[in-house]
Amino acid sequence: MKIAVTSQNRKTVTEHAGRCRRFWIYETAGSEVKDRTLLELPVEQTLHEHSEGVPHPLDDVRVLVTAGMGPGLRERLQRRGILAVATTETDPDQAVAAWLWGTLPAAAPQEHARHHDHHPHHQS
Repeated sequence: MKIAVTSQNRKTVTEHAGRCRRFWIYETAGSEVKDRTLLELPVEQTLHEHSEGVPHPLDDVRVLVTAGMGPGLRERLQRRGILAVATTETDPDQAVAAWLWGTLPAAAPQEHARHHDHHPHHQS
């Protein structure tokens, strides 16, 4: 089974799964990790930009572990047969090991903002 972990900085489990371009891909057998490789995607292949119904490099992954994602992305991944899991674990290797052992700590569900402007507007 393949497990993908969002890791934009290549060091930790990162948020914003839909905009992430770097994923650690773990090949597993039972509860053992057999291999780990880094997948780097161009911007147009991020999950946020990618069109449904078109093949994607993550299509052979069964589980995607991330620090955060919105419910829309979770549903799109589910339609591709990928279980999306948000966690508070920050180490990619530990996150995969915990998933395999059934002990991965879950992160609180996130609501996805409909806009991308994160600056408060003040009116005078």
